[in-house]
Amino acid sequence: MTGFTVVWVGQLVSMLGSGMTGFAITIWAWQESGQATVLALVGLSTFGPSVLLSPIAGALIDRFDRKRIMMLTDLGSSVPALIMLVLHWAGALEIWHLYVLGAWAGAFNAFQFPAYSAAISTMLPKAQYTRANGMLALAGSTAGIAAPILAGLLLALIGIGGIFVIDLVTFGFAVLTLAIVVIPRPPPTTEVMARVSLWRDALFGFGYIVKRRALLHLQLVFTAVNLSATFGTIVLAPMVLARTGNDEIALASVQSALGVGGVVGGLVISAWGGPKRRIHGVLIGMLGSGLLGMMLMGVGRDLPVWLVAAFFMIVFMPLLNGANQSIWQAKVAPALQGRVFAARATVARITAPIAMIAAGPLADHVFEPAMMPGGALAERLGPLIGTGPGAGMGLMMLLAGATTVLIALVALTVPSIRALEHTVPDHDAEVPAAPVPG
Repeated sequence: MTGFTVVWVGQLVSMLGSGMTGFAITIWAWQESGQATVLALVGLSTFGPSVLLSPIAGALIDRFDRKRIMMLTDLGSSVPALIMLVLHWAGALEIWHLYVLGAWAGAFNAFQFPAYSAAISTMLPKAQYTRANGMLALAGSTAGIAAPILAGLLLALIGIGGIFVIDLVTFGFAVLTLAIVVIPRPPPTTEVMARVSLWRDALFGFGYIVKRRALLHLQLVFTAVNLSATFGTIVLAPMVLARTGNDEIALASVQSALGVGGVVGGLVISAWGGPKRRIHGVLIGMLGSGLLGMMLMGVGRDLPVWLVAAFFMIVFMPLLNGANQSIWQAKVAPALQGRVFAARATVARITAPIAMIAAGPLADHVFEPAMMPGGALAERLGPLIGTGPGAGMGLMMLLAGATTVLIALVALTVPSIRALEHTVPDHDAEVPAAPVPG
């Protein structure tokens, strides 16, 4: 796993820089606007292009050298940090710039997930897939711990401009690690040889999933979970800021607790390798994150409870995502994974922009007023969630967690999902010889 580990270190450093920039932008945007809608739109501007461009990205990843695509993705993702740095130095940075630059970053992010996921399949044996996916989750979580703390400390010393400079340096380091590593090309398959146009290639992944009923059902579960989870988590930062009187340290602590949970979960999966029945890891991860994480976060009213909830919200994610990713890496031939994984990303995340569009206005104009003293829901739900600034967004988090738990329980009753690992053959499974007529 030497080559993969080198790439992993580069991504860890890059995620650290990006996380610091994300934290700094969140604080700046909240101080400038004081509205949850603004933070939701910043997230949407990044997320929307990533979803829309994923099918085209997957087709290109399967057509061209994945190492070069990964390097270009990191270089392209660094452009927004450079532009924000220049605008900040000129005293011209405004909220709308975050929307435009977020869209640019989201376009390049469309290539990142399918490219890196497909690269794992050619760099490592199948037995190491879950461990490698756990390491990727560990990298994101480690950055999640350190980035808010470092950003919170450095903002007072070097300002947001200094954070942008650090982000640019980390992007360069990630590109360097990719440059020195060999990423094998996948062997061609019949589907690859038969492709005709980029447009048909872009649609190929959707057809592949639809033809495999069990994989389609699993993907629809993730679509539903992403809708419910995004509805709650998109208001996490403004909820904490609203309930603490814009306490940056409190928000940094909660985000670091999210990272701690991810690190612990990632370490466990990296060492353990995941359950033998990977579908069990998927469903247990959903239940744990929804029940012990989001629901507890929603009813929490102070920092200690939020820290515990943040830990449990993410500690199950490496198990959930690592097990799910390993299922797909085992079932889909490496030469097809760019297109299929891009289609997966589109199907799974297509509902998230809906949640992002709805969550901000609902928080500002419906849930928050309803949970103010004397509000429509304050008397009934106040004893559970509390009232005042941030309580309405806490209710949104509680509802999101309860919905996630319900989706996982329903998925547990679907036979095609429970038996998926047995009914869908691995891509390298030997085809039984046809019986010879006697």
